[in-house]
This record gives sequence, C-alpha cells and structure tokens, in this order.
Amino acid sequence: MPNRDRVDQTDARLLLALTDQPRATAIALADRLGMSRNTVQARLAKLEQDGLLDSFERRIAPRTLGYPLTAYVTTQVTQRRLDEVGAALADIPEVLQVQGISGQTDLMVRVVATDGDDLYRVAGEILAIGGVERTSTALVMREMVGYRITPLLRRLSETD
Repeated sequence: MPNRDRVDQTDARLLLALTDQPRATAIALADRLGMSRNTVQARLAKLEQDGLLDSFERRIAPRTLGYPLTAYVTTQVTQRRLDEVGAALADIPEVLQVQGISGQTDLMVRVVATDGDDLYRVAGEILAIGGVERTSTALVMREMVGYRITPLLRRLSETD
C-alpha cells in the first residue's frame, strides 16, 4: 500500500464497513469484504499511521457532557499574531475546532456552552485574546445535516 494522502477504493470499502459496524473485529471485516485479516489490519494501521482517520472524539456529542449549545465565532485576527491566537484558542476547553478561512474574517471557531451565560463567557474569552480584533457569534439553532463522510466513501468505493 503506497504512502499517500487519500484512500483508494479498497480502503473506502473497508471504511464503509466500519461505519456500518464500528466495533467490528478485523476478522469480521475481512469476512465481510472478502479480504484476509492481515490485509485488513495492515490497511487500518496504515490509515492511522498516515493520519487519514479522524479522532474518535468526533463521535462524542458535547450535549452528553453537559454542553447543549453550539455556536460559531468568526474571528478577525491581527495577521502577524495568527499562530499566537490559535495557540490561545486551543487552551479554551469549550473550543472544539478552529479553521482558517478566506473572506473578511480569519478564523471560524466552533464552540460549545452550557447555556447562554456560558456562551457569553466563552465568547468573551476569545475576544480577550491578544491579537483578536473582532468577533461575531452565531448560535446553532438546529443541525440540518450532521457531519457525514459515508456518501463520499460510497462514491469512492464504487469507482476508482
């Protein structure tokens, strides 16, 4: 299996099987896919080694930890302080994800909170970071389409 930054058709089939049965053993996956157990184990190990599998953390719903509110905080940053701001955001436990974006703002910060007052506090912590010039907070009212990758895996597993 060559070193790469994307999966092939066989990997896609393997990952689809895992989305259907996340706790499946290598033997069960091998039987289902008509592959050897060693091949399944080697491919999964390589996907992990290459950083192509996302963290298990993505499967834990913040609401189960007492954080029912989700918001996006767009953040405008002094450019020369971008790395410093990113490091400071990583120190805030309620910050789940930070993405650099194009447009009028620089960062899209996904946060969670216990309630409105807590969201106000978290947004204030972000605004207080040196190098943050301006923020705008948008509360997630309802998730319309949750995080998903299965449609892409299906497409890749069918064609290569």
